[in-house]
Amino acid sequence: MSKKLSMLIPRASPYVIANEGCPFLALGRISSVAAAGAVQKSLRRKRMRAVSAGFFAGAVGFAVLAAAAMGAHAQGLVTIQKLSAPLANELVGEAVANCAQKGYAVTAAVVDLDGARQALLRGNGAPIHTLDNTFYKAYSAASLTLARKEDSTKAVADRMSKNPATTVPQTPLPNVTYGVGGVTIMSGGNAIGGIGVSGAPGGNFDEECARAAIAKIQDRMK
Repeated sequence: MSKKLSMLIPRASPYVIANEGCPFLALGRISSVAAAGAVQKSLRRKRMRAVSAGFFAGAVGFAVLAAAAMGAHAQGLVTIQKLSAPLANELVGEAVANCAQKGYAVTAAVVDLDGARQALLRGNGAPIHTLDNTFYKAYSAASLTLARKEDSTKAVADRMSKNPATTVPQTPLPNVTYGVGGVTIMSGGNAIGGIGVSGAPGGNFDEECARAAIAKIQDRMK
């Protein structure tokens, strides 16, 4: 090899030392190594872009799933309306007072749609059995009337007298009565509870007192 050509080729490269007899082959191998390095760098950049894209897609997917889960959680909640405690107490007071004006000593009870007692008032002289009976009427008015959009235990009793049930429960339903005197409490076309009155000399008089009491507070049930 001439000195001039040897000076042109860096001696530090192992490919040059191994191929002193053929400098062009050495240069070719140097070019190949450089090209291979460039390809590897390009592949690494592509892999990094792919990883970044995958991470971004995963993050977006997680956010979508989280939002969907929050939406499903929100849809699982329901809001139930019922009378406030002051209004429920006022309602039973109006029912007892209305019957008292007619000479009837009664007890009145108000329940929400879960059948939970919200208010109870026993008028002066009302028989002891009215404490239970008025609750049964309120409970039934808030429960039995819903399926057929009926508004009182009387409506339920009238329907059943014309069309007796085809099946009879093996055990009596607790707290259920078909006695007249229970009225469904409605607000905006929806049932929100029931009121029961007991103690008058007839269920029809109990119901009259219940309806008169509801009429007194109707404009505030909104």
